[in-house]
Amino acid sequence: MRRCLLLLAFLAAVLPAGAGASDDAPQRIVSLNLCGDELLLRLADREDIASVTFLGGDERFSSVAAATEGLHLNRGQAEEILPLRPDLVIAEPYSARTTASLLKRAGIPVIDLPVPTTFEEVYQQIEEIAAVLGQEERGRQLVAEMQQRLAALGPPSAGRQPLAAVYQPNGFLVGPGTLVHEVLTTAGLRNLAAVALQDHYGALPVERLIWHQPELLILNRAKETAASLAHEILHHPALEEAFSDMRTVVVHPSLWTCGGPGLVEAVELLRHAAAGLQQAEAPE
Repeated sequence: MRRCLLLLAFLAAVLPAGAGASDDAPQRIVSLNLCGDELLLRLADREDIASVTFLGGDERFSSVAAATEGLHLNRGQAEEILPLRPDLVIAEPYSARTTASLLKRAGIPVIDLPVPTTFEEVYQQIEEIAAVLGQEERGRQLVAEMQQRLAALGPPSAGRQPLAAVYQPNGFLVGPGTLVHEVLTTAGLRNLAAVALQDHYGALPVERLIWHQPELLILNRAKETAASLAHEILHHPALEEAFSDMRTVVVHPSLWTCGGPGLVEAVELLRHAAAGLQQAEAPE
């Protein structure tokens, strides 16, 4: 309810009296964060997008990188945003805060995207931003497509849920209250982070990871273009020895970093992996 009230207040501030979002939608929109990039590129008319971030154009992080070709890519600096004369800026609560503050002081409407943690919050965010953009029908269609794909999977198996570890660069795990955890639960898996880490978020050495004996190792990595110490742990020989190909899945970070159709693709990948584990355990 509070999110809806905030959206209504925002619309009242940026739209003329008596107008709906589609009557006077923004036409020079800038995104200052990766998830804003995805929403803009999926929902807005291309000619209305003034700029997205450089991360949105990087296929290591973005699920819509190809769609950024020809667009202005920004690094979140006020001096590069102001000349674009945006009539709407999409930011988020944890980055580019100085820029967002300066833009607000310059009279430019800025809307902050909260970080969704469930599918319902993702659906709500898509429809809210679609309304701000004057693209309500696109928002409803995108949500409906995601819901239909999830419905086609059916509920998770009623059997035992395999224990899964999502291993990220630097050996990090993430637990409840995240989109990663939501995807695991929807796929019918238990999240190792919820039981192995006191705060449900933090680094876990390879030795402790193997000691917990997760049945599925999910490597959260993209194709690396250069050597990276953070990613070295994901190629540790002990992991290759402890987990067979059937017990290892690679999920591209772009699938579940932001709220979009990639989440459904991640669920589909992991549901298939979970089913394979359960079939292997079934008596012949």
